[in-house]
Amino acid sequence: MKQESEATLLRIFIGESDKHNGKSLYDYLVEQLRKNHFAGVTVLRGIEGFGHKSLIHSANVLDLSTDLPIIIEVVDTQERINEFKKMIDNMEIHKEVGMLITEENVKIVKYGKN
Repeated sequence: MKQESEATLLRIFIGESDKHNGKSLYDYLVEQLRKNHFAGVTVLRGIEGFGHKSLIHSANVLDLSTDLPIIIEVVDTQERINEFKKMIDNMEIHKEVGMLITEENVKIVKYGKN
């Protein structure tokens, strides 16, 4: 069975060493998303990248970084994504760490029995 629908994909770019309340920021955000029943979340760990400061963060053995890029992808309705962005604003996490968020409309294609 094939089902298609429209959704919004939110990507949050942070560093692996970013913390909130003494916990990894990506763990904290995933907990919040799960607790609030968002449709889907994936955390991706980059092997190399740089941000606005142009500092390269790499998993290269000779230059091992402790702050690799992390991307958190969240998929849900536009309304739910807007709720989450308000939650981020209210938590004021962005005052503690650097964070970049992108957002785009996506088409969801599900295959399977459900």
